[in-house]
Amino acid sequence: MPPKFVTKLLTEGTMTPPSLSARRHLENLPPYTPIEPFEVLSSRLGRDPQRIIKLDANENPYGISPKAREALTKLQFPHVYPDPESRKLRQALSDFTNVPMGNLIAGAGADELIDLLIRLLIEPGEHVLICPPTFGMYAFDTRMNAGHIIQVERELEHPISMPDLRETIGSYQPKIIFLATPNNPDGSLLDHKVLDELLTLPIITVLDEAYIEFSNGGSLGESTSHIRQVLARDNLIVLRTFSKWAGLAGLRIGYGAFPDWLIPTLWKAKQPYNVNVAASEAAVASLQDLDHHRQIVTKIKGERKRLFNLLSAIDWLLPYPSQANFILCKVLQGEASMLRDKLASEYGILIRYFDKPGLQDHIRISVGRPEDSDSLIQVLNLIH
Repeated sequence: MPPKFVTKLLTEGTMTPPSLSARRHLENLPPYTPIEPFEVLSSRLGRDPQRIIKLDANENPYGISPKAREALTKLQFPHVYPDPESRKLRQALSDFTNVPMGNLIAGAGADELIDLLIRLLIEPGEHVLICPPTFGMYAFDTRMNAGHIIQVERELEHPISMPDLRETIGSYQPKIIFLATPNNPDGSLLDHKVLDELLTLPIITVLDEAYIEFSNGGSLGESTSHIRQVLARDNLIVLRTFSKWAGLAGLRIGYGAFPDWLIPTLWKAKQPYNVNVAASEAAVASLQDLDHHRQIVTKIKGERKRLFNLLSAIDWLLPYPSQANFILCKVLQGEASMLRDKLASEYGILIRYFDKPGLQDHIRISVGRPEDSDSLIQVLNLIH
């Protein structure tokens, strides 16, 4: 029951609570455009989910591993809060990455860790450096937390300009730079020389290795990952995820390797029960089923090569070489947005469309199963 004077003001209609507004910097925040799930798409397109070819979100078309599926059916304590420190998972991750358990923290997807890092390290008004075109959550979370985005644009199929990075860092003194390797949406790997130079500068480098397992660096990207360098670098953070290679996108589970000085603050700041029981058990089981995942990743990499060759044979598309589980293409004739819409509405084939600086009339195609690629190529040839 509110105090009498509040009741009187509300009854008379003279009280306008000043708290009924969002923070001012959020009023013009550009929204992030997420990808929708099968049940929503099925309703919208009027198609059964089995008749939809989903190549728009870089999901693993082969799903979760047998051991992960079995673990989900045998959950013992879903009614009990999860371990706030994810100890079982972090120990399994330590064995997998050869990074000490004490330097690893799990999150509800790498997205949670991106947001957490910005909240911890960036004061309102301070700068975060990104190199677009790249993953949109870096800019979204920075703006959400009242930071300012500084950009050094990259040219597709060319290394990031180190002179431009040096000049920008010197002028604006950003605290963090976010770099995806392989980069989303073009699938390019970060040049080792660029990283080595960055780590000599007064900036924290956050490497997002969401797709590293698909790179041509060992069976699960072991030789191209920089995660073990975190132990020797105070200004390096590496983020990874189970969404792609392990097929756990729907369970939201990721992790990061962090330098010693940052770990205590991360533990204080993260949500106590951020990794749910199902996600944790599925992730641990996935790490116990690596032979299965190596076979799937090898299959996807082989299909990526085949799909790239098929797309290259279409004279009105320009595909870019990729080290991830997707291929970016420039549409040389016609409008990419119309192509996206036609594929979805008439054929039930979903791809990602971009219309932003550096990516006008571009589409991104996730690597699916061979039959998915065949259906896509058949329709692309038919449309033209």
